[in-house]
Parts: sequence; C-alpha cells; structure tokens
Amino acid sequence: MKKLVSSVILCGALLGGAALVAAKEPAQNVSAKKHPNIAAAQKLVVQAFDKISAAQKANEFDLGGHAQKAKDLLDQVNQELKLAAETSNENKAAGH
Repeated sequence: MKKLVSSVILCGALLGGAALVAAKEPAQNVSAKKHPNIAAAQKLVVQAFDKISAAQKANEFDLGGHAQKAKDLLDQVNQELKLAAETSNENKAAGH
C-alpha cells in the first residue's frame, strides 16, 4: 500500500512539474504598425510571464499554484488584447 501511495504521489509531482514546464509564452501577434500600444502591451505581458517563470524556478515551483494562476491570467490578458486589435480592425473596415 505504501508503494502505491508513493507511486501516485510521484506521478502527480512529475505531471505537475511537466505542466509547469510546458506552459508556453504568450504570443506577440498584434501588428505594431497598426496597433503600437496594444503590441507594446503584449510585449509587457511576455516580460511579466518570463519573470514569473524565473520566480517559479528560483523557488523550485513552490509558490502554491499562485504563479501558475498568474501566468494563466496573463494568457487571458493576451487573448483579450488580440481581440481588441481585431475589433479595431473590423471597425476601421466598416468605416466607424
């Protein structure tokens, strides 16, 4: 029974660590020519993501899941920035 519990804990730790390492940096997919402010915001999102990754490594990923949640929120921010740029493009195309 102890071996089973140890195996389950080890597998969970390995999978959790793999998920943290697999988290990819947010995309920088907004044109700086069309939307310089939104593109600059995306660049800052990437910088924040990288700093959180560094903090995770420095603390051996022992941050209670809060750093990962922050990274998830940054990914959400980045998606909203992309949508904002797309909305602006649509409004310009429609003559608004």
